[in-house]
Amino acid sequence: MRNILKSRVITNNQKGMTLLEIMIVLVILGGLVASLVTVVMGRLKSARIKQAKITMAEVGKALDMYYTDCGAYPSSEQGLGALVQAPGDGCSSWGPDPYIKKVPRDPWNHEYIYESQGGTYVLQSLGRDNREGGTGEDEDLSSENL
Repeated sequence: MRNILKSRVITNNQKGMTLLEIMIVLVILGGLVASLVTVVMGRLKSARIKQAKITMAEVGKALDMYYTDCGAYPSSEQGLGALVQAPGDGCSSWGPDPYIKKVPRDPWNHEYIYESQGGTYVLQSLGRDNREGGTGEDEDLSSENL
């Protein structure tokens, strides 16, 4: 019986963690999480820019196929919708399948801006802020600069 009582007595060597030690561990973990979030968010921003450029290049290929079949790019009024559904005027050799399944949106969920000028076209994304100008994620992207 005496041995059982001795085993339950806490000696000075068997202390638990103090509040200060717990706070230090939490501060260290918080710093690690903050640095990880910073790295992940930076990569997410650059991934969105790359995704927008890739999508613009793919739409450009579809526009080139449309040009091959129809002899001209869709007009600015027809827009990118002419790649999904045959326009009523002008192109008798459209398709038979759509050039793209649906009109894509940029990674910030804005519509791409399409303008046809003579024998060329320009496809743009205005970035995260959806306004002209800006830097980083707000920078304008254009098919002319791919």
